[in-house]
Amino acid sequence: MRVAVAGCCHGELDKIYETLALAERRGPGRVDLLLCCGDFQAVRNEADLRCMAVPPKYRHMQTFYRYYSGEKKAPVLTIFIGGNHEASNHLQELPYGGWVAPNIYYLGLAGVVKYRGVRIGGISGIFKSHDYRKGHFECPPYNSSTIRSIYHVRNIEVYKLKQLKQPIDIFLSHDWPRSIYHYGNKKQLLKTKSFFRQEVENNTLGSPAASELLEHLKPTYWFSAHLHVKFAALMQHQAKDKEQTAKATKFLALDKCLPHRDFLQVLEIKHDPSAPDYLEYDIEWLTILSATDDLINVTGHLWNMPENNGLHARWDYSATEEAMKEVLEKLNHDLKVPCNFSITAACYDPSKPQTQMQLVHRLNPQTTEFCAQLGITDLNVRLQKAKEEHQFCGEYEEQDGVESNDSGEDRSEYNTDTSALSSINPDEIMLDEEEEDEDSIVSAHSDVNTPSVEPSDRASDFSTSFSDVRILPSSMMVSSDDTLGSPVVTEGKCDEAVESGDGEDLTKVPLKRLSDEHEPEQRKKIKRRNQAIYAAVDDDDDYAA
Repeated sequence: MRVAVAGCCHGELDKIYETLALAERRGPGRVDLLLCCGDFQAVRNEADLRCMAVPPKYRHMQTFYRYYSGEKKAPVLTIFIGGNHEASNHLQELPYGGWVAPNIYYLGLAGVVKYRGVRIGGISGIFKSHDYRKGHFECPPYNSSTIRSIYHVRNIEVYKLKQLKQPIDIFLSHDWPRSIYHYGNKKQLLKTKSFFRQEVENNTLGSPAASELLEHLKPTYWFSAHLHVKFAALMQHQAKDKEQTAKATKFLALDKCLPHRDFLQVLEIKHDPSAPDYLEYDIEWLTILSATDDLINVTGHLWNMPENNGLHARWDYSATEEAMKEVLEKLNHDLKVPCNFSITAACYDPSKPQTQMQLVHRLNPQTTEFCAQLGITDLNVRLQKAKEEHQFCGEYEEQDGVESNDSGEDRSEYNTDTSALSSINPDEIMLDEEEEDEDSIVSAHSDVNTPSVEPSDRASDFSTSFSDVRILPSSMMVSSDDTLGSPVVTEGKCDEAVESGDGEDLTKVPLKRLSDEHEPEQRKKIKRRNQAIYAAVDDDDDYAA
């Protein structure tokens, strides 16, 4: 099936779907599925905007609310994970995943689903070591600390995902797995993003938690965003024993949704023709959720996951055949994800703006139904009970400040911390500055500023050679800093690459670009630099990717 992958969406749903329509007109057929790698921004109203970690003057409604209200419907099944610029109060209603609008599904804090037999997993948020071992203690209304910590990855989600034993086809994360840059054209990456050099050389760029998951899960494909650059890599895993075939993961990171940027890619993914064409729950994942329910923590205290060290009665929460049968019986042997979307908050009305809309901690009926059917705890119910017991959500703000400093306390199980970096990324600009050239953004009917999907006589660079990852160019089979055989095109960028349906080596497939981006002139328009990705203070999350 044809799967489209998008990088940072930044609320630009209309533009993404317009680009998909263009790809369908110029490509071999319709797109069956859209995967979004974070910064989705499912903003329903003005209250949701206040829960997005950006300065107030950079909060824009964008277009999601039209899909939430029913004014529009997503033309293709869309699955997304959360990033670090989200309407966090909205996504918090669905910790185990659910519909944020008809045909648009959120994977939750972490999750695994199936579509047409393709197993898709993902983890939301970005890594910060000082929050990694905490529970999910945040709830709206957020304070200046929790509006950021709410989207920081926690060890419980990584632990659950590491219980998976069955193969994963596709995995999504917002930030990159640490070290993945050593398995692609690192020289070209640093030519494009020279300010990553120190982190790459020190091997501190990216998420160590995601790297751990990559090594454990070994998915066929791994897609990410966050760093606003297109980058492809191939990681060859080691086989556990000589009898096993070594697995490989094809990694692709994409840019943000802007004209002339590599924010969208269409791939051909093998699927099961006999599998249902609707979204399904994954029985192994549901069984793990059920087994780990007792591990839920809604406090800000640091804690470690159970392990085989003599201190825990149980440390293996993987799904047994018997346990999966029991969960399947709870669901009456029906794994279809119900189309039970419901509106839980007032929708934005451009004719009646409500700047003082009250922010409420809501329970979502989708989560209530899911938890009741599976017999697990709704995190938001637990949080509300904690508030009733006077353990209000902001109680750990002072504690956060202590744990985030450079005291001698063990901040993380990882040796290095991406939050201690200080490189400047000139591409990390304020969200509304990304709209400086809004007038130049045209609909998919224009041939001026829309992504390319047609072949031409122009040679492709390393990233665009990832157009069809079924057949990888030989140069991707090893880690190399050398420039690859095909000439590197520095001016024009292809937002959407053509697919090769006949198995041809894609280093030989030329790509047409509908317009050229002249980097020196473009860069002059950037007035404001963001703070570092993974800077030493939490304020970086307001500005980073």
